[in-house]
Amino acid sequence: MPTSPTRTLPNSRTEPDGSAVIRVLSYNIRSMRDDTDALARVISACEPDLVLVQEAPRFFRWRKKLARLARACDLVTLSGGGTAAGPALLCSLRATVERTEDVLLPLTPGQHRRGFATAVVRFGGARLGVLSCHLSLRDEERYAQGGMLLDRIAGMGAPHAVAGGDLNDRPDGRTFRRLADGLQDCWATAPWGGEQTSTPADPHQRIDAVFATPGVQVLGCGVPLGHPGVRDADLRAATDHLPVLAALRVPAQSAGSDRP
Repeated sequence: MPTSPTRTLPNSRTEPDGSAVIRVLSYNIRSMRDDTDALARVISACEPDLVLVQEAPRFFRWRKKLARLARACDLVTLSGGGTAAGPALLCSLRATVERTEDVLLPLTPGQHRRGFATAVVRFGGARLGVLSCHLSLRDEERYAQGGMLLDRIAGMGAPHAVAGGDLNDRPDGRTFRRLADGLQDCWATAPWGGEQTSTPADPHQRIDAVFATPGVQVLGCGVPLGHPGVRDADLRAATDHLPVLAALRVPAQSAGSDRP
């Protein structure tokens, strides 16, 4: 896997004005069927405040497996997994959790059940909606799910939001474009690291992404190639996708803003 030196992403911190710099990692972990030690090393090296997981374990003892991964990365399970049909959220202890909700999407007969793992969290004075998704392989269903994602973000009652996941669509696809029309495509806004996310052995397409609402400042986003502690061998062994890491500055919520 080719690597190239990258500038260092900002570390997580809370600013004097209450705004927060956070790291968000989106990662399809293929039900933890590969090298889970390598997976934990990649996640830990990225030092995320939030991990947007796709293909979390969904069946036998899935909660225990997801909790074990979180613990290995010094994180905690926030929401999702089997109850969201695969998407899940992990977070650091820096996050204050307001609420979580696992959302099952309409089932198309003969297709996999899809869902969203969602939460509203706070970092300092910054309040943020969070959503992890894994969209359909079928174009029509995927496009409809993209609309549901935008509706869900708009209805979370948070002043800012971040969404990410395995879109099963490329930037020129109509679902990817639909999301990028309503949200910031963080890679396109502030490219950092690598671009292509599939596959680790032959990165040739970007089908995984992190998006943010317009008020969020994107400080850098991309596959963490060359990031300190992230080894190429671990990226290849951990799962069949490459992760996407974003550094974001989330403004503090204004005094007097409405809260649900």
